[in-house]
Amino acid sequence: MKKDIKSILIDKINKSVWWHVAPKDVSAYKKRGKFLASTYKQAEFYGRPNDVSEKVHINNPIYGSEIEILKNLFPRNYEKPFSIVGDDVGDYNSRINLDTKMFKKAKKMGYDAIVLLGSNGKKFLSRNRKPHSIELNLCK
Repeated sequence: MKKDIKSILIDKINKSVWWHVAPKDVSAYKKRGKFLASTYKQAEFYGRPNDVSEKVHINNPIYGSEIEILKNLFPRNYEKPFSIVGDDVGDYNSRINLDTKMFKKAKKMGYDAIVLLGSNGKKFLSRNRKPHSIELNLCK
């Protein structure tokens, strides 16, 4: 029996190690969840990753490109993501506010993670392979 993409994604995430960059503001965990990257190098974009990788366990992620995720979370406003928070596009605070709204909405809808896949992520998963780029935001 062939597994669906969501099942393959969950399997790949739960069997992988993840890299976390601790936020400067510890209240970020309550606001936006816990962010992890699939490689140390990807995590470095956000700061200094922890020295030790982590394992996670998820069961019900919302996943896809950012626009796909936004379309599922905010069907009326997904085409202009920052209109969801009402700030200027590209502003750091707008990004943080959008992440906060995505986290809260995903959690309210029963998701335990937001999984952002690169442009060819679903193609890799359809071949039962882990995509090169996955960003994971835990909603627990």
